[in-house]
Amino acid sequence: MSNSIETSAPTKVVQPEIQKKAVSFQNILLGAAIQTFEVSTLGQPFEVVKTHMAANRGDSIATSLSKTYARGGIAGFYQGLIPWAWIEASTKGGVLLFTSSEIEYRVRRTGLSSSWAGLFGGVGGGIAQAYTTMGFCTFMKTVEVTRHKSADASMSTWRIAYDVFQREGIRGLNRGVSAVALRQMTNWGSRLGISRVTESFFRGKDTTRKLTTSERLMASAIGGALACWNQPLEVIRVEMQSQSKAADRPANLNLFSTARYIYQKNGFLGFYRGVTPRIGLSVYLTVCMVFGGDSIKAYFSEKQKQKQNLNH
Repeated sequence: MSNSIETSAPTKVVQPEIQKKAVSFQNILLGAAIQTFEVSTLGQPFEVVKTHMAANRGDSIATSLSKTYARGGIAGFYQGLIPWAWIEASTKGGVLLFTSSEIEYRVRRTGLSSSWAGLFGGVGGGIAQAYTTMGFCTFMKTVEVTRHKSADASMSTWRIAYDVFQREGIRGLNRGVSAVALRQMTNWGSRLGISRVTESFFRGKDTTRKLTTSERLMASAIGGALACWNQPLEVIRVEMQSQSKAADRPANLNLFSTARYIYQKNGFLGFYRGVTPRIGLSVYLTVCMVFGGDSIKAYFSEKQKQKQNLNH
């Protein structure tokens, strides 16, 4: 009789199948609504002052506020809102949602974590935003704020856009789009990434704990503020799209020639002009999109559950 020891094969852990997040029409409308609300309230005033400071790098915040008010009173702080900011706000959310959802799914399928998937999804979504709707819209918003510096300040933005199209075609109307793409990919990668890391820090060891309202607000604000590390890209973008006709300004600007021009004119600190109002804008936008979006989606989700329970 043999004293053989029976051994069983080790149990194989079956990983749950990665499911692609559903992109609902309701979420697309929600994103468009939140971003339109954001830009129509405090978002556009922050945008106008930030753009003014990036284009007029010798002006302080107080001077920028004074000059903006002198251009049109309170309405001066909403230059470019209609239709350009509204077009941008109502479309870029949907583009971000579709693109980031697809990329997140593909990244998760490779075995990477949800954090990495979110980062890559935000980067890809930001690039898609820039090359679909944001390039042209940011150009027109910058034209609106800086057209008083052009040769004929009485020209409308439509006329300027037509002249640019006649001279340079679609490429001219998307001037600075590469800087916009770099800004957006680093924006959303940083905003979402930093916000989620901050949320994890607040949770500590209890990874399933539901965050309080103040903790979620703080996480969104921190993510928005720290995402402004890429301000040099924003200053370069504004300069490329500006209607300024300075004698020493290169005629055909690209990312590198624009950076060199800014450094020669204003030194290293020139790349951070307008960072204060941009922090305000980024915090407000991130709170609206991350905290506000999560809260509204949770509200609708709860309503849907209640409705299902009543039907049963």
